[in-house]
Amino acid sequence: MQVSLAEAEAQLPRLIRAALAGDEVIIAEQGRPSVRLVPVQTITGKRQPGVWSYLPPPAEDWDSPAFNREIAKDLQGEND
Repeated sequence: MQVSLAEAEAQLPRLIRAALAGDEVIIAEQGRPSVRLVPVQTITGKRQPGVWSYLPPPAEDWDSPAFNREIAKDLQGEND
């Protein structure tokens, strides 16, 4: 269904229910479609501990000043 902005302002709860029920709700300005009202997608999967356990642990010096300087040089192209 397509409704004007004025109608959308007056009928927002009804339009939200329609969108949640699966209806396509388009809000138009000056007769031109501008906005589509759609439900927010929710994440249905559960978090699983250990999914990334195959990754190696970070190096002990990953945040040392010397390591940060090396990374900065790499990013600036000085270690070519």
